[in-house]
Amino acid sequence: MKTIQTAYYKTPIGTAKIDGSEAGISAITVIDDDIENSEEIPTCLQDCVTQLNEYFTENRTEFNLKLNPKGTEFQQKVWNALQKVSFGKTRTYLEQSKILGDVKAIRAVASANGKNPIWIVIPCHRIIGSDGSLTGYASGIWRKKWLLEHESGTKQQSLF
Repeated sequence: MKTIQTAYYKTPIGTAKIDGSEAGISAITVIDDDIENSEEIPTCLQDCVTQLNEYFTENRTEFNLKLNPKGTEFQQKVWNALQKVSFGKTRTYLEQSKILGDVKAIRAVASANGKNPIWIVIPCHRIIGSDGSLTGYASGIWRKKWLLEHESGTKQQSLF
């Protein structure tokens, strides 16, 4: 079993707590606490910190990281589909359900989105309500709005 390492990276919308090992990134969560960037970033997390920094400085539109999220087979399927939603694009929960092959699974898809352990890299913020509303985002609707605007090219103001 690989030892999980942790690093912290300050973003314009909160501090990212990054967990992972040589097996891949297992979690990226956003916390409201104003924690300084990790002084020493474990080797297995350095590429993740670099790519997040590039994303927030508008120098990256796709992530290329080894991921290792823990979840059920269905959750993994939903998270894999989320990674196919391109930067600057959105899909509805209904569209995601159709892509996954079961229009009636919309609530299960929404639930799996909400349990996504890898913030931003698995872009659940790109999934919206059928009416265009910014529904259901565990990190806060204001962050979802910020991320979608960031990806649309709208200039952002730091909130921290």
